[in-house]
Formats: sequence, C-alpha cells, structure tokens
Amino acid sequence: MSRLFVDLSPLRRNREFSLLFYGQLISMAGSNVTMVAVPYQVYLETHSSFWVGLASLIQLPFLIAGSLWGGVLGDRLNRRTLLVSNSFILAMLSAGLAFNAQLAHTHFVILISLAALAAGFSGFSGPIRTAVIPKLVPPNQLVAAFSLNQVIVNLASVAGPGAAGLLIASVGLSACYWFDAATFVFLMFFSAMMKSMPASGEHIGTRMLRAMGDGWRYVRSHATAQAVYLVDLNAMVFGLPRALFPAVALTIYHGGPRTLGLLYAAPGAGALVMAVLTGWLERIRRQGRLVVLVVATWGAAIALFGIVHVVWIGLACLAIAGATDVISTILRNTILQNAITDEYRSRISSIQMAVVTGGPRLGDFESGLVAGLTTTEFSIVSGGVACIVGALALIRWRPTFWHDAVG
Repeated sequence: MSRLFVDLSPLRRNREFSLLFYGQLISMAGSNVTMVAVPYQVYLETHSSFWVGLASLIQLPFLIAGSLWGGVLGDRLNRRTLLVSNSFILAMLSAGLAFNAQLAHTHFVILISLAALAAGFSGFSGPIRTAVIPKLVPPNQLVAAFSLNQVIVNLASVAGPGAAGLLIASVGLSACYWFDAATFVFLMFFSAMMKSMPASGEHIGTRMLRAMGDGWRYVRSHATAQAVYLVDLNAMVFGLPRALFPAVALTIYHGGPRTLGLLYAAPGAGALVMAVLTGWLERIRRQGRLVVLVVATWGAAIALFGIVHVVWIGLACLAIAGATDVISTILRNTILQNAITDEYRSRISSIQMAVVTGGPRLGDFESGLVAGLTTTEFSIVSGGVACIVGALALIRWRPTFWHDAVG
C-alpha cells in the first residue's frame, strides 16, 4: 500500500527542497486566490467571457518574455538572489491590485496592466524553481520530487479558489489581492533561507539573446521535448475552459462567488487526490503512452462538463480532468528532465514554463472567443473533443513518443 502513495523522502532528507516546497505552497495558494479574483473582476466590469479571455491573452507575451528571461538568467546568475528579488516585486504588484480594487471607481486599465506584469514576473521565477529541483534531489528521487511539486500545485489550487470565493463574498475583491501580497512576502523569506545557488559558469560570457536562441535551437532538434510541449499545449488550449467559469457559475448554474470558487477548485481537488496517490507512477515504463491516454481522458471529461448542466456532475468532471492532468504533468516533467542536458536545464525549463502557463491563456482566449461567437456550452464541448483529436494526432506525428518515451 505504501507504494501507492507519494514518496515523502525528498522532504524528509533535504532541507533545501523542504524550503522550496513550503514556500511555494504558501505562495501558490495566494496566486490561486488572485487567479479567481482577476477574471471575476473583469467579468463584473464587462459582463463578457470574451473580455475575460482577452484579458488573459494580454498576459501571454509578458508571461513568455518573463519565462524566457528567467531561464537565461537562471543559467547565468545566482538563483537564490533572483528568487528573493522576484518575490518582492510580485508582492508589490499584488498590493497595487488591492489598492485599485479598493477605489470607488476602479481603473480597468490598471487592473489589466498589473495583472500582465504579475504574469511576467511569475513566469520569470517559474523555470528557475523547476530547474533547481534536479540539483536538490538525486536522480532516483526525481519522480517523487515532481510528484510532491504536484501536491503543492494542486493543494494550492483547491485552497486558493475556495478562499477566494469566501473572501469575495464576505470581504471583497481587495482582500484577495492583499492575501496574495502577504504570501509573496512569506515566499521571499523562505527563498532567502535557502543556500546560495550560483550559476554553473558555462554561459556567463555568452550574450543573453544568443543564449536564449541556443535554447530554442536545442528544442528544435529534440523530438522528445517537442512532443512534451505539444501534448501539453493541445490539452491547455482546447481542454481548459476556465475563462468560461464566471459565465457558467452565474448564468448556467445561477450561483455566485462561492459557486465560482468551487469551479476553479474542482480540478485542483481531483488533482490533489491523484497527486497523493502517485507512488505507482515510478513503475510505469511507457510513460509517453500513458501521457497520451490521460490527455484523451481529460478531453472526454471536459466535453461531458459542457453537456451536463448539473453542478455536482460538472464538478466531478472537472475533478477527473484535474486528476489526469497530474499524471500527465509528472510524467512529462520526468521525461523532459531525463532527456535534456544540465547546461540547458534552466532555458529548457523556461520554454516549458512558457508552454505550461501560456497554454491556458491561449485556451482562455480560444474558449472566450468561441463562446462569444456561439454559446458557452458549445465552446466547452468542442474544446474537449479537439483535445481528444489532438492527442490522437500526436501519436501519428510523433510515434516515437508513444513507443519509446520510457522511464
């Protein structure tokens, strides 16, 4: 039975990984509160799912730029220094969102601008935190470390939206942003307590843009990395209709902020349960094959979510989708980190972070646009079907990922 549950040995044996783990747990909970507050505030001010999706799309270039620069600088400068300073900046941006939400007449441009800047700096730190994990734990604990990382992500994705629904209903939007700012202060102190993590030195003399270009060229020549990115983009763009959650909560389920919080929390709830039960993944040999299968299952669950207009069934579908996402994420990270060389690790992680966090924003725009042209239900169902088709197309385009991506 113990082999069924996530392996806790990286937490028990490694102080640095523990600091990374608990710092991110607190911070991600706050970030998930803001993840609900921003689209809800946009929907209240515009009454449009298209604007919710567009606001998310505006964040995309900032996110990608931040991720790429974070990857390059993470290979060149002290990673602890970068993480501490980045946490301070993010705390200030969340405070700015809180001040704006407290105004009698909020400024829509300020809301969109600060959210975009926050996305950029969040993207900056993401690849650095991912890249340090293989440096903190031995190779035989890498699956366990990434599984624990999924526990963080999904525990926060349950607690954060649930807290957001309660805060919005009882206190107001500004309380969400103040909470997020406080969690970044905690993250700053946890990061400062970690040991110094200087750059390896190989790229100190390389020009920044050239170093970034080297990372892209490495990906272009790496079939496994391409397949990992494309299977994730397929699921995120077509199978994650989170921009439609405000419309679903308010117009289909006829609920309020608490219902909205449940919709955002449901995928994380399913993912959290699965993240705790990931011990069996260490025994999977055909990792690429399982990734394709769970992505197709994800698409089916999302399609059913769009068809059935019963709250508890919709929440169950989202929970199933979240559970499959955990399996996909852990195996994709493991496949990628085992396939690349250490000298490119931060830069490849930055590209991966741009895909992982940029894909949902493209998905927000896609689902919002389709919903604006058709209906909310059609947008959700068509996205789920497209997710299944995309997973099957990947098998045809990259058959080696199905046959050869092994643990």
